[in-house]
Amino acid sequence: MPAVAQECVLVVPTSRFHALGHFQGFSADVERYLPALLTGDDLSYRPRGEMEQDPAFKQLIPYVLFRYVDSAGVTNLFQYTRGGGQGEQRLHAKRSVGVGGHISADDAGVHTCHHDIYREGLRRELAEEVVIGAQYQERCVGLINDDETPVGQVHLGVVHLCDLPRPAVQPREEDILDAGFRPVNDLLADLPHFEAWSQIVLQALFA
Repeated sequence: MPAVAQECVLVVPTSRFHALGHFQGFSADVERYLPALLTGDDLSYRPRGEMEQDPAFKQLIPYVLFRYVDSAGVTNLFQYTRGGGQGEQRLHAKRSVGVGGHISADDAGVHTCHHDIYREGLRRELAEEVVIGAQYQERCVGLINDDETPVGQVHLGVVHLCDLPRPAVQPREEDILDAGFRPVNDLLADLPHFEAWSQIVLQALFA
C-alpha cells in the first residue's frame, strides 16, 4: 500500500525569530517581524508531523479575527468552539476567536515570493473554514508567540483583523461549533475557556 503523502508546511528557524527580538505574548510591531520572517533562504517547507514536535522551527500561522461594531457601538467578535475534526488535536474543545491555519507547500503554485505564498495560504484557509457574506477591511495588527505551551512553542501567529459592516460570517467546516458574534466584554469575562492565543490577543487588543 502506498504511503499517504504528508502535508509540508512553511516554517522559519526559531533562531531567526529570536534574532529579530524574542517576545512572549503579543507584539504589535508588524514591520519589525513579518517582512523579515517572509524573506531569506532559510524558510522551508517541512513535514507537519515532524514540525509539531520540533521547537527549533516555528510554523507561521495566519490568525484572523472578525470584528463587527453594532448600532449601539458595542464591539463584537466572531468566536467558536473547536471540534475534534480540526487539525490541532491539542486545541480540541477550546473556544477561539481566530480563524486560519498552516501555510502549505501547495499554496506556492505559480508564486515565488514567500509574501505572496503567505497571502495565498491566508486566502485559502479563510475560504475553507468560513463563509464571509460582506465586504471587509483587513489589516495585519501583530504577532503572537507563546512559548509557555507545547502548541505555542512550535507556532508563530500572525494576527489579522477584519472589520465588517454587519455580522456576516458563518462556519463552513462542521467542526467549527457554537459559532457567532458575541460582545467583546462577554468574551473577556469568559477568558479561561479560550485557547491560549485567543486569551493573548483578547487581552492585548480589547481589554
